[in-house]
Amino acid sequence: MVYTSLEIDEILNKAPVMEPQRQFYFVDQCRKIISALEEKKGRKLTVCINTFGCQMNAKDSEKLLGIMEEIGYVESDSEDSDFVLYNTCTVREHANVRVYGRLGVLKNSKDKNPDMIIALCGCMMQENAVVEKIKQSYKHVDIIFGTYNIYKLAELLFLHFTQKKMQIEIYESPQEIVEDLPSERKFKFKSGVNIMYGCNNFCSYCIVPYVRGRERSREKEDILREIRNLAADGVIEIMLLGQNVNSYAYGFPQLLAEAAQIPEIKRIRFMTSHPKDLSDDLIRVIKDNPKIARHIHLPLQSGSTRVLKEMNRHYTKEGYLELVDKIRSEIKDISITTDIIVGFPGETEEDFQDTLDVVRKAKFESAFTFIYSKRSGTKAALMPDQIPRDIVNDRFNRLLALVTEGATKQTMRYTGQSVEVLVEEINQKDPSLLTGRMSNNSLVHFKGSNDLIGTMAKVHLDEAKGFYYLGTLIRSM
Repeated sequence: MVYTSLEIDEILNKAPVMEPQRQFYFVDQCRKIISALEEKKGRKLTVCINTFGCQMNAKDSEKLLGIMEEIGYVESDSEDSDFVLYNTCTVREHANVRVYGRLGVLKNSKDKNPDMIIALCGCMMQENAVVEKIKQSYKHVDIIFGTYNIYKLAELLFLHFTQKKMQIEIYESPQEIVEDLPSERKFKFKSGVNIMYGCNNFCSYCIVPYVRGRERSREKEDILREIRNLAADGVIEIMLLGQNVNSYAYGFPQLLAEAAQIPEIKRIRFMTSHPKDLSDDLIRVIKDNPKIARHIHLPLQSGSTRVLKEMNRHYTKEGYLELVDKIRSEIKDISITTDIIVGFPGETEEDFQDTLDVVRKAKFESAFTFIYSKRSGTKAALMPDQIPRDIVNDRFNRLLALVTEGATKQTMRYTGQSVEVLVEEINQKDPSLLTGRMSNNSLVHFKGSNDLIGTMAKVHLDEAKGFYYLGTLIRSM
């Protein structure tokens, strides 16, 4: 479909000002263009969205896919699709390198299919140097947008179709929060729900506050309305998402308690908690509401009080352990998982031994362990005493061995019990098994019929296998 400049101006002038009505308008405009392309090609057009990074990026990708399907595209897992979008992460430098490498491969695909559209969005796009590099070295990219205007995909796509040039729209700071656009969930029975965006903590190793902006909380009633709508659509488990849910502006414990009152919702998770903000009220609400998952992800990062201060984490080793003890004493069946960074600048063997000490005492059910990655744009990247790689690797291996040993012991303590699990999928390694998730986030593999997927089931835990269980189905619920 070809538009004259006058027709384009008329369409743009008629666009609503308010969101999300403006984006629905551009969805309709793009749908007309896609319909004409389908007729020309004799087939449906395909879209492939690849997501890098955290659960919040995954939630954004569901929105992006929902918009694209509303326009008329069909989802594909092939990067030979008509539209390929990378939703990027920039927490570590190597994440950027991966995207550049993938863009190089896409250049070959686009040479074979000039009608192919390539789009980039997400945290990586909030870096000026990245956008300049793409403009100069990856001119086959068609659309670039950032974290603050995810919702504008349809409008940017319309502009690309009609102006035939690279579209770049990056906001330097957060604008309005726009929800209520189409979303295509990966799972029909569970969903993430964003409760806030951004971060105010400015940990010295982290780029997130610079690319996601300062904290912005959604109104509580808007969140609860979204959860009710999801429940009406068959969702039984939700995960409340934020960089630091404990600093949700309108009271996170109260939000949790009210969400738990929605009858159709069977389980509520949340991610992530900052130790400095986890309150007694939150512990009490979890304890008093069996719907709230018995799992808290509580990033440690380091067990050394000195290193924690350099990281700008605002708690001490002793304070962290006191918090863990308080949680475990109040919620007996709680699972605590964590993040740990090894090799932060200036970390000594004594500092590292403090980390190992916390791992022993906290008895984590699992831990995501990372080797410190120097991230340009952060305070830590300028710190002296960057740790040699051989020392970091040795510490990482020792930490991983201790985490694995402790997590195995923690997991084994439920052996022989019968627990409620949400059946999530056919086991990816053994199709004869189903995979479910306990309230404490542990995985259970067991035999059962595929119609159990998306339901709660009672399963006997026969055997602990490190980080997961083998079990026997007792009954569906």
